[in-house]
Amino acid sequence: MKNQDIKTIAEAVKEYGSKFIAEACGVSRQAVEKWVERGRMPRTDFTGETNYAEEIESATKKRVRKAALLQRVA
Repeated sequence: MKNQDIKTIAEAVKEYGSKFIAEACGVSRQAVEKWVERGRMPRTDFTGETNYAEEIESATKKRVRKAALLQRVA
């Protein structure tokens, strides 16, 4: 995955680990694993109550893009 764009929270966790993602967002590893299980970021990121996708983008030096994490899946 080194030369590919990371487009989902599952791909981000696979590449960086749940501990890294959790620390970047200030949440537990269990919370991150729940996002992976659901296949999307939490509702609060879509409503603007939280900014976890932005925190992940910053922590990964834009390797994981906020816009990609917040794309709605049908």
